[in-house]
Amino acid sequence: ASKQAQLMELLKKEVRAMLIAAKAGLTPEQLEEQYMAMVCKPLPLRDLGFQSTLELVTQMPEVVQICSYKNGTLILKAIADDSTKGIAKLVANQKVKTRKASKKTATKAIFTFPTKNSKNPQSFQTVRAGTPILPAVVRAELQDLLSSSPLLLADLDRAFLRRFGRAFQYRQYGFLSVSEVLRSMSDSIAVEQTKAGSLLVLRKYLASKIEEQEVPQASAAEMPPLEPTCETKSFHQAALPTDSEPVQTQAVDLGYDLKQHQGFEQFPRTPEIPPDAVQDRTLCSLPPLKRRCLVGVVVEFVVSPSQFYIHICSSEASYKLQDLMFEMRHVYSHKVASDKYIMPESAVRPGQLCCVMVSKWWYRVIIHRVVNDQEVEVFYADYGHLQIVQKSWLRFLKWHYLKLPAQAIPCSLAWVKPVEGTWSSAAILLFKHLCRFKEFVGIVDEYVDGVLYLFLCDTSTKEDVYFHSVLRDMGYADVCGENIPSQEFEELNPSALYVQPSGKQGNEEVVEPDLRLQQES
Repeated sequence: ASKQAQLMELLKKEVRAMLIAAKAGLTPEQLEEQYMAMVCKPLPLRDLGFQSTLELVTQMPEVVQICSYKNGTLILKAIADDSTKGIAKLVANQKVKTRKASKKTATKAIFTFPTKNSKNPQSFQTVRAGTPILPAVVRAELQDLLSSSPLLLADLDRAFLRRFGRAFQYRQYGFLSVSEVLRSMSDSIAVEQTKAGSLLVLRKYLASKIEEQEVPQASAAEMPPLEPTCETKSFHQAALPTDSEPVQTQAVDLGYDLKQHQGFEQFPRTPEIPPDAVQDRTLCSLPPLKRRCLVGVVVEFVVSPSQFYIHICSSEASYKLQDLMFEMRHVYSHKVASDKYIMPESAVRPGQLCCVMVSKWWYRVIIHRVVNDQEVEVFYADYGHLQIVQKSWLRFLKWHYLKLPAQAIPCSLAWVKPVEGTWSSAAILLFKHLCRFKEFVGIVDEYVDGVLYLFLCDTSTKEDVYFHSVLRDMGYADVCGENIPSQEFEELNPSALYVQPSGKQGNEEVVEPDLRLQQES
């Protein structure tokens, strides 16, 4: 009984944190999905003796308000306690209309950087309204969907589901409507009005580019798709860089593990290694950011407030990574070319830079460890997480794909430390909610052992929300005025292990080898 009581108290904190972060509330089904996404296990209904989520929340009258609407929909809303009233007020003040301030740039803002003696390190001026953005993979999927022919807006959901096996859940990225999504992609997708309705057309320059790259893809028998599972630990609680539904294919902050697929066809091994295959080189990191600068960021992967990875938001960086993904898909999805870059057993070793296919897209990875005869654990240099994959899914990376620096930047939240010595599950859950699918303003403090310490600020609300202040006000963190080295990164920092600091690869440029001379010799 005591264990049940402890579990119930912990669950109340987690449920309150999830509902407070959801301004409009959640349906019971959405609460189940959110809990699965954040904690990587279902709500412990049976352990507590409940048959349904609704029955559970009715036993939390001090935590959950159940609102019933005329259409029969039930919405669960948080009831704030003394420690969370301030956070609930900030969430309630979030803007939901057009973000007029989004035209501002962070670099134009004037601000006062906090001093070490400052009691309230929140002395920044509003710099930029947070704008929702689509992950690079989802943008690429929409462009891929329209690459063969235009599509009526009314058919978008059905076509997306048929093509990728899941619904297009734009709301989980912070968008209020499909129209808002299309406006964010106006540089690549045009909307034309026809008698049949709005027609989505891929702009000519991109359509022609993709048309040139269209090649036969490997069949499902040759390269089965990745299947998600919740058998995760610590660093593996990652979101793949794919947009997945929070049902059986849920991929929000969940770890992934590869299962055995019966009937998987082993590719024939080729004895010769292509001359343009990367064998002994590493990726370099992005150039360091200047102290006190402000930059738009998206949080890609979270372990805790002391260990997460970000992408820098800029059209140039976004397009470079997107173009890289298109080109790698073009090359490696062709079976003849893919077979050419199969890695022999001798090349499958820790530290080897290569690439792997996940759900028809190819990613740059570094082998972290060999798990067994069939599996290895790899680090995604552009996204920041670890994952176990089949050896047979690996391919040598072409030299051409070595040029773009690793896009994931290892980070810790500046000036905070956990109250209890380690971050509680409720603190991590809240931080993940704060970080989900939105562009934030990052204020750079300093680098410590290759880890970027920065403040994060959500400016999409009437009042700027600083993440370190939220964690402090919730009682999860102390603001200490200095950067405590991240215990998680001290235990394991794959970026430090496998990615060279910018400018320290030597004077030699990353130049593709002269294939003609190598082949003649």
